[in-house]
Order: sequence, then structure tokens, then C-alpha cells
Amino acid sequence: MKVVIIGAGFAGHTAALYLGDALGKDHEITVINRFEHFWYVPSWVWVGIGRMKVEQTRFELAPVYEKMHVGFVHGSAVSIHPDDRYVMVDPAGGGEQQKVDYDYLLIATGPKLNYDATEGLGPKHGFSQSICTAPHAEASRDTYFEQIERMEKGEKVKFVIGTGHPSATCQGAAFEYITNIHKDLVRRKLRDKAELCWLSNEQAVGDFGVDGVMARYKGEMVTSEQFIGAVFREYGVEWNVQRAVHKVDESKIYWEDASGTYGESTYDFTMLIPQFTGGDMRYVGTDGEDVSERVVNAAGLVKVDATYGLPFDRLRTNPTAWPELYQNPYYENIFAAGIAFAPPGPISVPLTTPNGTVISAAPPRTGMVSGITGRIVAKNLIDLITQGRMTHGERMTEMAAACIASMGDSLWDGSAATIMIYPVVPDFRRYPNEGGRDTFVTHMEMGLGGAWMKRMIQTTFMHKLRGRIGWKMIPE
Repeated sequence: MKVVIIGAGFAGHTAALYLGDALGKDHEITVINRFEHFWYVPSWVWVGIGRMKVEQTRFELAPVYEKMHVGFVHGSAVSIHPDDRYVMVDPAGGGEQQKVDYDYLLIATGPKLNYDATEGLGPKHGFSQSICTAPHAEASRDTYFEQIERMEKGEKVKFVIGTGHPSATCQGAAFEYITNIHKDLVRRKLRDKAELCWLSNEQAVGDFGVDGVMARYKGEMVTSEQFIGAVFREYGVEWNVQRAVHKVDESKIYWEDASGTYGESTYDFTMLIPQFTGGDMRYVGTDGEDVSERVVNAAGLVKVDATYGLPFDRLRTNPTAWPELYQNPYYENIFAAGIAFAPPGPISVPLTTPNGTVISAAPPRTGMVSGITGRIVAKNLIDLITQGRMTHGERMTEMAAACIASMGDSLWDGSAATIMIYPVVPDFRRYPNEGGRDTFVTHMEMGLGGAWMKRMIQTTFMHKLRGRIGWKMIPE
């Protein structure tokens, strides 16, 4: 059998390790990826302030795959032919397109960073910074250092950090960035020269696109709004939420808030997370026709075994609407994991302004969720090939996830907000009086221990994802 994986981020690479370990000697496992390295994305927040070198966040994929009996194609998948079961790839070094056949296909491309959806957004053609790719994080670092030089001369600098689109996700990365900027400026004795502002499409501060969290903190029930709000107050961060950014120019960010009011925020330095969409691949039928509607939604995300089209109030009370197998319903040999799969809708309550703008944080599917969904798909592909049936399944309404948001990288005076959530998507049937989550498991903590844990997780994950001894013992 031939299994092809497109993408080698947390979802695709995790799947490749499991598939290679179980099937690589007897079957053909191939990864297609446009980069020759695996990138440990969570640490780019430190790259973006010059506290870590980008080289410390990567390793070469080819030696790992060779060890795990996995083939590697360094290039970009440009078209998928699901009726004829092959992928066309543009090789990274140029030359003729390569045809890669498959019996099973896992699409795990991660996000397309859709800067074009917001006028003037992004470091390439716009005015804002980004930490969403390694080159962007390095560019943010360089621009950040320019602001440091200004502050050292006595100038005041305004930083605006957050989201740059009404449906952006990954607010956690932006939160880490603004708190790490705060800590770095304190370390440099320049904090009094900076104004830090949070600008987000969240319904409330601390919502993070997961409808917020209610958990025990120091023995008391608190919300993530209270938890994160306390951090911002302590750090002197001004925050504004329920805002949809629609334009950025060289000095201002233009937005609309939930009340339909239009406004603007000035800045000297801004890092705004863009909208995430699916990849730009074409889906081509046997006769050359476009079959994309069978595979992906309008945003390019892969349709899976979810219930789509439910109004939010019905989705909120229907945990089985979320996918279990991450399998395309039309082409049953196509799967998706991580950001690449299309969720059935938002987790947080969407807002619609009087002007008709929908402000709705997209469900986060990065990090731990990506790794878990990659493992689930890999285990089911192993089952299908060896037993002819699938035996693994886990909905996000059944899935636990942990988020550790660093607030300074120091292991001596740093800190981190650690949030354990179960389940990721609230299940109001099981936990009707607890915000949809098990408050015995769901937990929030803050302190130096989280900083140690954040660094430990990078070390252990880089070990695991290299397929080194004991890698399967380290959870996703």
C-alpha cells in the first residue's frame, strides 16, 4: 500500500512517525513537504524578540524519515487527483513536476497565511509584522530591535499586538508575544518607554477562540477572562476585544467593533495574526474537471466526518457534530489533520455587527490538537491496511489539550500561564453547569514552574519528533 502525507508540521510529521514505525518496512509511506526542515513553531515567539536563534527551532527531515522507513519528497503539492489517486508536486529545486501515487492520502498542510484578506496586512506586501513563519519571526526581531534603539534614545514606542482579521485564530501566540515583549523590556529597563496594547477579535480577553475557560485557580473558580485580565493589568497592557481589523497602513490599524463603530489605533510596531485558510492546491477529476467541492470548503479546508451547516446554538449542544475520524465523506481514502481539516463551526460565540460583519475567532487546531489528530489518522490508516477497519476516534469534544503561554523565557525569573482544558470543545451535555468542561481536569496556573515546563516541552518534543529512543512514550 502507498500512503502519502502532504505537510510535515505537527500533524503530518507525527503521522509519518507512527506510520513509518508500524508500516514503513512493508509499505510505501511518503511525505511531501515544501520545507526540508521540521520547524518547532511555538518557539518562534522567542525568535521574534531575539531570545532564541531560529536554528534552535528546527531539524532536517530527511535523516529522520530515512531512519523511520519513510520516503521524502521536497517540494510543493500543487494538485490532487482524487479519482485517479495521485498528487502532482513542484520539486523544491525546480524542474518537471513529479507524480506521486497513493492509496491513502493525509492532507496536513497547516494554514495558508491569508494576509491578502486584510488590506495592508503582513510583512511582505503590508505594514504589520508576523511570527507565523521563521523568516517572519526574524524580520519581527529585527524591527523590534529598531524600536529598542528608539527607546534607548528616550523615545516612546507604541506596540499593538493581536489579530488582524475578524476570523483569525491563534490568539495564544499573540498573547505570548506581547507578554514576552513586556518581560524583555523590563529586563532591558525600557518598559517605561513602551505602551503595550492588545487588539483582538475575541469575544472577551482570555477567550482564545475556545469560548474561554472556567477552572480552579488557587482553590477558587475563576474564568480565563479574569485570569488573563489580571496578567494584563499587572503588566500594564491595555486591551480591546471584539474588534475586526479591516485595514492596516504605515501608522494606523483600522477596525470595526461589535457595536458597528469604526475606529483606528495608531502604532509604531504591530504584530497581527492573519486569517488562516487551506492550501492553494487544485483538486482535479479524471476528465480535468474541478472536484474541489467534494474535498474542501470555500476556505480550502478539507471536509471530514463533521456535521456542517448547523446554526451555532444547535452546534453548541451537539458534541457529535465534531469529526471523529477526520475522513473525507466523498473520498474515503482521503483524511485531514491539524489546521487542514474543516471544523463544523466556531467554538466561541460568534458576533455579527449591525453592519453585517461577522467577528468569530476560528477554532484553534494547532500544537497539541494537531499532534493528536495526526496520531488518530495514522493509527486508523495502520488499522485499515493491516485489519481492513478503523478502531480509533476522538472528537475535539472528547479531547484534552494543554497550552503553556510563556511570559519571559528565563528559567530564573520568567513565568508562564499554563491552561489544561478538557474537553477542548465544551460538551454542555456532560458538563451543563461547568461551562461545558470538567472542572476536575480543567485547570489554570501561573508561575516560574510553567517557564520550566515550556522549555522542557520544547526539548522533549524535539527529541520525540526526531524519532529518538522512547519517542512514543512522549504524548502528543
